[in-house]
Amino acid sequence: MPAPAHSTAATTGAGRSSSTSLAPERLQAVPVRHWGRLIAAAGAAAGLAGLVGSLARNANLHWEVIGHYLFAGLIFNGLVTTLWLTVAAMVLGLSLGTLIAVLRLSANPVLNALAALFVWVFRGTPLLVQIIFWAYAAALYKQVMIGIPFTHVTFLRIDTNSVLTPSVAALLALGLNEAAYASEIVRAGIQSVDPGQSEAAHSLGMTPALTMRRIVLPQAMKVIIPPMGNETINMLKTTAYVSVIAAHDLMSNIQDVYAQTYQVIPMLVVASLWYLALTTLLSVPQARLERRYGRGTARATRTSPLRRMFTGMTGVTGTTGKDT
Repeated sequence: MPAPAHSTAATTGAGRSSSTSLAPERLQAVPVRHWGRLIAAAGAAAGLAGLVGSLARNANLHWEVIGHYLFAGLIFNGLVTTLWLTVAAMVLGLSLGTLIAVLRLSANPVLNALAALFVWVFRGTPLLVQIIFWAYAAALYKQVMIGIPFTHVTFLRIDTNSVLTPSVAALLALGLNEAAYASEIVRAGIQSVDPGQSEAAHSLGMTPALTMRRIVLPQAMKVIIPPMGNETINMLKTTAYVSVIAAHDLMSNIQDVYAQTYQVIPMLVVASLWYLALTTLLSVPQARLERRYGRGTARATRTSPLRRMFTGMTGVTGTTGKDT
């Protein structure tokens, strides 16, 4: 027998009121307060402010000396030498390092052994020793001769001191030392490429040299570029070592000034400010190259804390370039 219509309506109304009473209330999300982080940040900021204030009020720094020599012509001359040494040494190191990396991967045991010997010598001895060695190479060979080995036939004979000037000695030391490290970076990048890529290229009739130039190296750049950017910044600071042979770089000129004025600390502050400025400028293209060649990886999608501070961006960026 069908139930009365009014009883069905009453049941439906009761069900609605029951479901309404059981529905959860809207929850309001409250961000968690990381008090430990806030306290640590406040302590670090207070310590930094105290240190900066102490240095600013320290009369022993002689800020007037720093301001006088910061933009002096002698300092700019040293900066020019430092910059061209950095660029030339990196070009020499990367070019020779790429060749050595290919030789180390060669199936020829003689070429492989020679490349390994080069890396062993220049990576295993201190850079400072190499700089001094090239500066005083004339004590070992007074003349540079080109001719037929084990005979007295020579085609070219040049005095060593006229060729190995302090700048040339610094360039050779920095470039050859960098080649040893760059070869390992390039070799790691080449080995990161799937061997199937080379096999596929060979099956299409491409020569090993063409395969390396057109297939392997472009893919290896993702691994090679970031550490090479760090090597460039490191090379800029490493040029300070050539001051031991008076190569007229930034540090050499700084030492010449404080040897006469005895203002050691102020002149070291001048050198530090310029090195910091140059490394900061080099860090910008390095970061761009890392993001470009690291696209598609988790590292490339992260935003630096400094950029988040000024732009309000979140920590992770999507593949479309927009915040997630």
